[in-house]
Amino acid sequence: MSIFGFHYRLESKAIGLVLGIVLVASIGGLVEIAPLFTIHRTVEDAPDMRLYTPLELAGRNIYIREGCYACHSQMIRTLRDEVDRYGPYSLAVESKYDHPMLWGSKRTGPDLARIGEKYSDQWQVAHLINPRDVVPVSVMPAYDWLLSTDLRTDDLSAHLKAQRAVGVPYTDDMIANAAPDAYGQANPDSARAEGVTKRYGKATTVRPFDGLPGRLTEMDAVVAYLQVLGRLTDAARKPVAQAGAVQ
Repeated sequence: MSIFGFHYRLESKAIGLVLGIVLVASIGGLVEIAPLFTIHRTVEDAPDMRLYTPLELAGRNIYIREGCYACHSQMIRTLRDEVDRYGPYSLAVESKYDHPMLWGSKRTGPDLARIGEKYSDQWQVAHLINPRDVVPVSVMPAYDWLLSTDLRTDDLSAHLKAQRAVGVPYTDDMIANAAPDAYGQANPDSARAEGVTKRYGKATTVRPFDGLPGRLTEMDAVVAYLQVLGRLTDAARKPVAQAGAVQ
């Protein structure tokens, strides 16, 4: 019997056709699902991994809202030219708290996986207000309204709670103090600043990101997020044998 004859006979039997479709579809599912059972042996360990602060998470949400991921990837490949240009190639563990992940493949603009602290806050603010002031050939649109738009904080606790539902280990204390911590991180002289480092660690950057202490703007949030990219863990900068250690 030819393969076409078998196919014609299969099409005439509805149950057999359905079972055949399920069998073929399950092969693709198995290929995607099976590796998840060994993920603990393939994803690097990063004991120093810290969480996004409420301000940084708010900045990430704005970054997604404005579609920045459509032009900027956040995943450096293992190719020599990428490593030379952007820095150490990306590790899976660096995105363990990213929901959704923003790896991407479209690069109208440069990859941002290691952009954190590469430029000053002032440069980032100027670049977002008018990209051509610092990069004359840039085709990036301006986001000047971020500096004049107050950051919404009343829903930050809900955002942290949603992140915890998908595995990010935010504590009840972090969730309850999300709004004060967002304000405190951008206003180092305020009474709320101390609580940020207490909850998120001494490595947390506390400063007026938009250069305007006393206010909390969307610019604060976006710059805070950009300045932490690639700095949540040092796993990628450790020797290969150490960074590749399994949990």
